[in-house]
Amino acid sequence: MASRDRKAVRIDGPAGRPSFTGSPPVVVVVGGGIAGLAAATSLAERGARVVLCEREDHLGGRAGGWPTRLADGSAATMTRGFHAFFRQYYNLRALLRRVDPHGDALVGLPDYPLWHADGHRDGFAGLPTAVPWNALGFLARSRTFRWRDLRDVDARVALPLLDVSVPRTYHELDRLDAADYLARLRFPEAAHALAFEVFSRSFFAHPSRMSAAELVTMFHTYFLGSSEGLLFDVAADPFPHRLWDPLGRRLTDLGATVRTGVEVTAVSRGGPKRFTVHSASAAAALGGATADGGVIAADAVVLALDVRGLRRVVESSPELGDRPWRADVARLETAPRFLVSRYWLDRPVAADRPGFVGTSGYGLLDNVSVLDRYEHEARAWASRTGGAVVELHGYSLPDEVDGAAARGLLLEQLHEVYPETKAARVVDERHELRADCPLFPPGGFPHRPPVPTPEPFLVLAGDLVRIDLPVALMERAATTGFAAANHLLRRWGVAGTPLWSVPTAGRVPLLRAIARKWGHNPQPG
Repeated sequence: MASRDRKAVRIDGPAGRPSFTGSPPVVVVVGGGIAGLAAATSLAERGARVVLCEREDHLGGRAGGWPTRLADGSAATMTRGFHAFFRQYYNLRALLRRVDPHGDALVGLPDYPLWHADGHRDGFAGLPTAVPWNALGFLARSRTFRWRDLRDVDARVALPLLDVSVPRTYHELDRLDAADYLARLRFPEAAHALAFEVFSRSFFAHPSRMSAAELVTMFHTYFLGSSEGLLFDVAADPFPHRLWDPLGRRLTDLGATVRTGVEVTAVSRGGPKRFTVHSASAAAALGGATADGGVIAADAVVLALDVRGLRRVVESSPELGDRPWRADVARLETAPRFLVSRYWLDRPVAADRPGFVGTSGYGLLDNVSVLDRYEHEARAWASRTGGAVVELHGYSLPDEVDGAAARGLLLEQLHEVYPETKAARVVDERHELRADCPLFPPGGFPHRPPVPTPEPFLVLAGDLVRIDLPVALMERAATTGFAAANHLLRRWGVAGTPLWSVPTAGRVPLLRAIARKWGHNPQPG
């Protein structure tokens, strides 16, 4: 792994003895996605008796994968779609190093290209890493951002981009939606589409439904606040093969119980231990001395669930928490539907097509991945058949567009982006239409539940959870997972895991001072 940003911030974990002694506590981790895996790993490494329950039959959550058989008889792995492992994902990478110490499971893509239907093209390879030179370098070579366009930009609205601080930025900007903020910036239209809107849609929502504070913080995390820039790595193999299945085996080696296909339905106080965790599965599925009649006695619980899963468990657990906390959980929203379409084609795409490209102006299409450019399984299939494996993403689908129509539109838009694919025969295809990502709407931050809950030994984790660090997506999941474990370990007097973050304020003190003196945070209304 490359050296970490010299201005990265370390947040020490709790101090204490290195591991549990005597009879260790039983901790049930509900959810086997990134957040649950991070929490379970940290706790199991210190000797806690971890029971991890995952509703699906595979680990990894929204980055999970499962086997499928193609029409030509080939074995393949289907996933929920492309994921970018950015270089500033320090805590996620720390989790992955448990099973991939040399970083071989991830490979770098040479650029993050952005294409607009009007012909504009931009990328982020080769830029300086320091602020403001990275922004100036991007402007100097960009055909989308022209110097003369800067005369129209509202500098007072733009300056706060240089002075991001969490949670202050949320207190200042959260009530404004990202579309309104972009309009007030007065950037050129193509700049909106290629830069800010591409980023905002990676949160699976249109900018009009997303908090401006979330967008501004993300811009800090990925560009103005981090020397790591916007280049990223991708998984060299399907996610289960080198990431989640090895982490599951490592948990088992540490003495944890890992059970997939087990849906937790409720958590109640009391029983043989502090909590009783109720499962829809038979007792035999849980195994071990902690299970009896589909329940598990637990000293502590980590709820690492998606929005609907968390709301369902809390609604079914009337004893938990207090009224304000339960109301905040009930307020959580899910982002609009998104579609992942993967095609196995009988001929290759053009040799100069990138492994990934973000798109704008092509209707529903938000990005295109050519998996055989970087993933071993897809490359082997393409090499054997002379074909290609192409994946399309469409985020924030309009309510009036059904799944079949969306599939057809994405395929038409692929033919527009890569015209050579129009003549290709589809050997097989898979489609994932989902709506289970968290929404971060304007005004939602004060009600976003944090890691601690009113129950001292019940904690939350996941990318829906508030943590006052500039982290997002998979990194927010990993960070809150470790933070949830730390919260419990502190109560038991056991040492925890240090966390890392990109700089928690603007990188350049002079620019921060200018932004505070002359910048203007627009308010809604």
